[in-house]
Amino acid sequence: MKVVTVVGNRPQFVKAAAVSRRLRAAADEVLVHTGQHYDAELSRIFFDELGIPPPEHFLGIGGGSNTAQTARMLEALEPLLAAEAPDVLLVYGDTNSTLAGALAGAQAQVAVAHVEAGMRSYDRAMPEELNRVLTDHAASLLLCSSDAPAEILRGESVVGEVVVVGDVMVDVFELIAPRAQARTEVLDAHGVAPGRYVLATAHRAGNVDDPARLARLVALLRGVPGPVLLPLHPRTRGRLEAAGMELDGVVVTPPLGYLEFTTLLLHARAVLTDSGGVQKEAYLACVPCVTLRPTTEWRETVEAGWNAVVDLDLSAARAALERRPPAARPPLYGDGRAGERVVAALLRRAG
Repeated sequence: MKVVTVVGNRPQFVKAAAVSRRLRAAADEVLVHTGQHYDAELSRIFFDELGIPPPEHFLGIGGGSNTAQTARMLEALEPLLAAEAPDVLLVYGDTNSTLAGALAGAQAQVAVAHVEAGMRSYDRAMPEELNRVLTDHAASLLLCSSDAPAEILRGESVVGEVVVVGDVMVDVFELIAPRAQARTEVLDAHGVAPGRYVLATAHRAGNVDDPARLARLVALLRGVPGPVLLPLHPRTRGRLEAAGMELDGVVVTPPLGYLEFTTLLLHARAVLTDSGGVQKEAYLACVPCVTLRPTTEWRETVEAGWNAVVDLDLSAARAALERRPPAARPPLYGDGRAGERVVAALLRRAG
């Protein structure tokens, strides 16, 4: 069996770390990095820390509108798939790389497998929501993190096979967390103490591309009880510079590798984020999360009491940060063996 795997950003690198080594022990995998979110040093750190095989193809497609970027990816993937002739095309999550891979595979009559299928925020203003819905309806094999998204897919009458495998991010988190927990020198380097700071991330187009919402985001980060530690995404940095806005009082760092970020997450008192992946990582780390979006696809973390969705409302964010987390934290995302189940499902699909 030959599998072409398409990835393009940090959460997809993390998910691929749970699958690629296992997949290569049983099949021929060709890894394609679109370059959607690309920083040479940061990409190297992620691949080195997580033990991901280096990509066989790097497309270098970053920047531009969602439509233009997806179109360029499709144009690049079409001849690549013709040359590689895979049995399966594997995609993760909900980025432009996910959708481009799924469409290119489906149009080439290649079976498409989607890891993290069935997630829904029901907010079509989010590009990620369109990407995940369209990918699910183009896919032949829909690999779900839990029963809830599987039920959503069955309700949508998708044509592909729906399989619950668990969450591949649990596999990687359980592997990395003990090492990250012990690296307290990382906190010293950033001038923060365990349990005494809030870790923040912000990069969604809906929060940073609109100057009015960007101003609300800045006000929120500066207005919550600190210190607030913010690894600054290149997109956010560019929008702040263009708008002439400052993050006074916020501890700003360059983007971080997975191990360093996980260390800071494990020792934080809470997380502020507009990232879907970080919401889930916070849950795995037993750290309360405050989501800076009007909706979330990870509704089970909200129902469990570990995540509060506040959009960019400073008063709501402050109130959420003052709440104590519940005593219980149910294991929502599986047993840390999702990668094995993904590979098994791919092998079954290929016969």
